[in-house]
Amino acid sequence: MSRPRAVVCLSGGMDSTVCAALAARDHECYGLHFSYGQRTQARELRAAQEVARAVGLQELMVLEMDLLRRIGGSALTDIRIAVPEANGSGEGLREGARGSAERGLGEVPVTYVPFRNAHFLSAAVSWAEVLGAESVSIGAVEQDSSGYPDCRPAYYEAFNELIRRGTKEGRIRVETPLIHLRKREIVRLGVELGAPLHVSWSCYAGETEACGVCESCDLRLRAFSAAGVVDPIPYAKGVVTRSIAEGDSMAR
Repeated sequence: MSRPRAVVCLSGGMDSTVCAALAARDHECYGLHFSYGQRTQARELRAAQEVARAVGLQELMVLEMDLLRRIGGSALTDIRIAVPEANGSGEGLREGARGSAERGLGEVPVTYVPFRNAHFLSAAVSWAEVLGAESVSIGAVEQDSSGYPDCRPAYYEAFNELIRRGTKEGRIRVETPLIHLRKREIVRLGVELGAPLHVSWSCYAGETEACGVCESCDLRLRAFSAAGVVDPIPYAKGVVTRSIAEGDSMAR
């Protein structure tokens, strides 16, 4: 019997990798990857291609979007804005940032790409209409995100209302299966699903080795450590990856 179709937004990062593995379990999946002028564009594309093969996506469409680079305003797309290192203060400040994001308050990090996910979702919904897909899946995470406004449930509720009103049949749904999970829970789910986390890429700055000090690397390293799993990707020399449950550590 044929399975329902789904479009998956696949950046190649940890969250989108787990999201793709989850979607591919129950759907005939088509991946959509965006090259939008981000610093690690080539490395992210390679990760997305490897993830797509590993989870068995039917197709990976790669879209090049120059407008986000030209608009700028983000450390990910403008080389004049430095990628900040993680603040090193652990969960305490991250909890505060999370609370601010939930209330729509507080300072949004410079790694936020203005209204990026709306562009991604618009293209994904367009393709879903053509494919006859019932859903679009995206690996947005609120709880352990960096306070990005487009990682909140209300954002996707609003977008689904837009789809209902603005598409031919109004039946496509944006699914965010990871949005309420903590990062450590996403790692555990990925391991359970057999998601190819070893080919995923999360670093905002490095393409050969993950820097280990940007906010994205920090969140990822903490997640693997808390999940009791050693992160399998290469990190810069001196970055320590460890498994709390197994009690081992490795200096890269």
